Amino acid sequence: MVFFHCRYHGVPTEERLHWRSFLVKLGTDNLKGAKNEELFVASHKSVYIVYTVLGDVSVYVVGKDEYDELALAEVIFVITSTIKDVCAKPPTERLFLDKYGKICLCLDEIVWTGILENTDKDQIKRLIRLKPPAEF
Repeated sequence: MVFFHCRYHGVPTEERLHWRSFLVKLGTDNLKGAKNEELFVASHKSVYIVYTVLGDVSVYVVGKDEYDELALAEVIFVITSTIKDVCAKPPTERLFLDKYGKICLCLDEIVWTGILENTDKDQIKRLIRLKPPAEF
């Protein structure tokens, strides 16, 4: 399974390894046998975590304050829908890595510097088309 957690907004460098280890253990304990896009919710150190599996990819979204489990559920839905659109199906590890650049562009349109920017899939598609192909 691919562990995809590309951004740590506002997390000190010394805490990133702890979070990565925690999320890997959380997924290992709970995602085995999970259905595609079945949502799981947890909390740790006063933050909310919503996570799921999509094909061979585990997706985790972490937030606090106004980014509670309901807001994170909306964010993870947009992320999983976008990944499926980019890959044309729930991704295998290979397909996900082949499409990694385009997926990252989409994620940048959804969440930018830790703030939810966009949840409209059609607008996300239009915005990434404006990026130069070299950025894919």
